[in-house]
Amino acid sequence: MRTATAIEGTYMPMGHTATAEAGSGGLTATEHRLANGLRVVLSEDHLTPVAAVCLWYDVGSRHEVKGRTGLAHLFEHLMFQGSGQVKGNGHFELVQGAGGSLNGTTSFERTNYFETMPAHQLELALWLEADRMGSLLAALDDESMENQRDVVKNERRQRYDNVPYGTAFEKLTALAYPEGHPYHHTPIGSMADLDAATLEDARAFFRTYYAPNNAVLSVVGDIDPQQTLAWIEKYFGSIPSHDGKPAPRDGSLPETIGDQLREVIEEEVPARALMAAYRLPHDGTRACDAADLALTILGGGESSRLYNRLVRRDRTAVAAGFGLLRLAGAPSLGWLDVKTSGDVEVPVIETAIDEELARFAEEGPTAEEMERAQAQLEREWLDRLGTVAGRADELCRYAVLFGDPQLALTAVKRVLEVTPEEVQEVAKARLRPDNRAVLVYEPTTADTSEAGDAKDADAAATDDTEEAAK
Repeated sequence: MRTATAIEGTYMPMGHTATAEAGSGGLTATEHRLANGLRVVLSEDHLTPVAAVCLWYDVGSRHEVKGRTGLAHLFEHLMFQGSGQVKGNGHFELVQGAGGSLNGTTSFERTNYFETMPAHQLELALWLEADRMGSLLAALDDESMENQRDVVKNERRQRYDNVPYGTAFEKLTALAYPEGHPYHHTPIGSMADLDAATLEDARAFFRTYYAPNNAVLSVVGDIDPQQTLAWIEKYFGSIPSHDGKPAPRDGSLPETIGDQLREVIEEEVPARALMAAYRLPHDGTRACDAADLALTILGGGESSRLYNRLVRRDRTAVAAGFGLLRLAGAPSLGWLDVKTSGDVEVPVIETAIDEELARFAEEGPTAEEMERAQAQLEREWLDRLGTVAGRADELCRYAVLFGDPQLALTAVKRVLEVTPEEVQEVAKARLRPDNRAVLVYEPTTADTSEAGDAKDADAAATDDTEEAAK
């Protein structure tokens, strides 16, 4: 391992180069810290002449207070409305004009901004991110505030309020996490709170959370590390830190809910549906990896137990999936989503699901199921790490949520080390009727012969800017 070398004393090395350990695919990353607290992670990859810039701020909907939900997501949009030296829609125009792509997203636990650029345009992306980190308040005014407030409210209508099952994740989250819990509300926020947010709320939010010592910047791809660090110091180094950030509220809860929470919804949806959220171990733990494998075996694709039982054998459902929403600051959620076939009643589906979960808890996974599930998760991890943008995002995630970006490079290894006994144990302890929040959808006037698409939990938990920011 070699220690990172400082450039003319302008930044302080905080780590070292990772060795190419088993499970990392030979990938490496170096860590550095500027004097103002900005953490920097670099990973060279000269396979293609592109570079990804990813900036994670340690702020999400869990940091919001009652009456101001949705502020983190609203502010994500405001970050694309101009800054000190970049007016209006200039951030989009400059990146796309240089042949790059960009976006921003907000989740429970973080807000991130990212660009993928031709390698020779890396400096432009770094300058743009630094300009809005250091000077956004110079451009934030009533006009941009009202513009993006309307954009976010319209996004809520289009993606949540006016689509079949659109508010399912919001409702399940409110059931699974009690009133007052920092994860009780989702990042999109409520219409009333969006209306209530003031320009001064937005300015105070920026001053509190959009500081270099509350961020991690990763740069991955065809880069010269010394030149990249010199640019980062040049553009980010003079931005002052801020020490007034309050600690996020405690998200801890008992391991199980202790009861079955239930809500029946009558709406114009294309099919009856059963959706459920199970309380599962925190992200970053071996038990969470075991839960991921359990849900993959039970509901991860057309070879899964629930799909084979409900869709193929019983033909009582047209779609059946079970996925994991990983959360670090609160218990993770196992997200079950089943759409019924024809006139099949939900209790028929629910009985079959409980039978399959009980059987899995009693018998555990087969060797073939373990091998297939581990291969599936390994491929998903390697797909993310195999692109410069995906790797930049994962390096930021592990740095912000777990304090160590190097963990991203060995995530595959940890999944492959989980045993069948651990998978059975987490299923037996957590995948029980008394540890779930349940939504039952009953159509009012819609035809039940055709099901709509299942809403993915990760997508529902993350709101992105995309073209809405323009």
